[in-house]
Amino acid sequence: MRPAEIVPIIEWLGRYRRADLPGDFTAGIITAIMLVPQSMAYALLAGLSPHVGLYASIAPLVLYALFGSSRALAVGPVALISLLVASTIGTLDQQGVSAHQSALMLAFLVGVFNILLGVIRAGFLVNFISHPVISGFSSAAALVIGFSQLKHLLGIDIPRTNNILEIIESAVAQTNQVNQTALALGLSCIAILILARGPLSSILRAMGVKHAVAVIIAKAGPLIIVVISTFLVWTLELDKVAGINIVGVIPAGLPSLTFPLANIDVWQRLLSPALLITLVGFLESISVAKTLASKRRQKIDANQELLGLGAANIGAALTGGYPVTGGLSRSSVNFEAGANTPLASIITAGIVALTVLLLTPFFYFLPQATLAGIIIVAVSSLVDSKMLKTAWAYNKADAVSLLITFAVVLVYNVEVGIIVGLIASLGLFLWRTATPHYAIVGRIAGTEHFRNIKRHNVETNPEILAIRIDESLYFANARFLETTILAAVAESPAIRHVVLICSAVNIIDTSALETLETLIDELRDAEVTLHLAEVKGPVTDRLARTELLNKLKPGRVFLSAHEAIAALERE
Repeated sequence: MRPAEIVPIIEWLGRYRRADLPGDFTAGIITAIMLVPQSMAYALLAGLSPHVGLYASIAPLVLYALFGSSRALAVGPVALISLLVASTIGTLDQQGVSAHQSALMLAFLVGVFNILLGVIRAGFLVNFISHPVISGFSSAAALVIGFSQLKHLLGIDIPRTNNILEIIESAVAQTNQVNQTALALGLSCIAILILARGPLSSILRAMGVKHAVAVIIAKAGPLIIVVISTFLVWTLELDKVAGINIVGVIPAGLPSLTFPLANIDVWQRLLSPALLITLVGFLESISVAKTLASKRRQKIDANQELLGLGAANIGAALTGGYPVTGGLSRSSVNFEAGANTPLASIITAGIVALTVLLLTPFFYFLPQATLAGIIIVAVSSLVDSKMLKTAWAYNKADAVSLLITFAVVLVYNVEVGIIVGLIASLGLFLWRTATPHYAIVGRIAGTEHFRNIKRHNVETNPEILAIRIDESLYFANARFLETTILAAVAESPAIRHVVLICSAVNIIDTSALETLETLIDELRDAEVTLHLAEVKGPVTDRLARTELLNKLKPGRVFLSAHEAIAALERE
């Protein structure tokens, strides 16, 4: 393997064009403007101090730029991963392990898992989590995240939990203790952010502001509300006179080298959550990376992405951060702002580093209600009602797996939700393929085409049953095929030949092979001969290594259904 394949920066940096620099520089600045407040907000969501989010936005970005394959993906703290981190470290925090130590250990394990999966080229594993399951998980998680911010938005004390009903019950019980100032501040921030995400850019352009400037102002919405709300709290002393909860002291200076806790018992407890975070983070990241790459006809290597995310997370563990992955909103902003290469992420990391060095005292009076508003608006786009509508109209089994995942996440927690959703998705797939669609077919008059007798006016021969199976044959559906053919033969005593059309069969597993051998004998006892037609090359190659083709005789394997029916009719 060439060095450039392991460390992609060798390739893109060696071919770097001066014309790409303005786009990278602009994108780096705009993404940093968005990332600084977001990273602090997501760290708060994860149950960590805001500065941990800033630390997770420096070294990980540089390391991903070195090893990742996407040219526009913006790595850093994201909402879903932060929620998973919060639910994990909450239990350990009660057992004497600090939240930050747990987060460092999680990041290290996630990094190791990513690298191991990348080395063994296991990027395909993400395909086992269906889109409806992810949609149900992310939609429910978005609601859990939004409701979890009520304590900051209302200025009340709500116990840490991922159960929405418990959050609502606790909030209702404290309605007389709501901090009206915090609520007004938080709602104002949400309104400004919605305006910034929506029509603000168009309004500014209509007022004569240049397009590039209008975009920067709109994308800087989170930073703008951070500046305004911090200024208001500082000048009006709202933390004292109105009881507004503020961020407080944020350590100044770059993060020091950190090492995860050497505690075997804690490591073992973190294995399962870390693996879940790895899979969810990779799925979110690779989906975004592929979407952006397709717009510029670029390629994404899933296994290289695993290595890039692995390096980023180990970097987070060693520099005081917590688990990171590629985020949809930031990556979209990075792409739209003109990022041409991963240099944009390096520039973003540099600006965040300068912020940590020089500007942390400014965030002392930053109200937590502002960060809550940033989180609520950021996760609102994760609620995907369109997917449910589409799935229900197209495939109700997918819709059911979505709803099951959604309900379990809300009632129990995110870890159980995605596991149950995955099991439901695979279970429904097995159920659906266990009773595959089949069609008894006949010839359309004057042609060589065979179609379903229930849908078309076709010609059939009473002595020949031509049946098409529209699914690969494996252990779950082999008996169904056997029962279906035997039942059809029993209903029509005139049948002397059965032609099994295998145009949709890509695999015949060992269980299905044994069933076919049994079916040959059962049909032969009824004086019926089984034939195969339209068997694909790879399937034929496998069958040739078995005794099936010999047992099939005098049955034959025909190239097409037309050839089979024509030959049998002549005989």
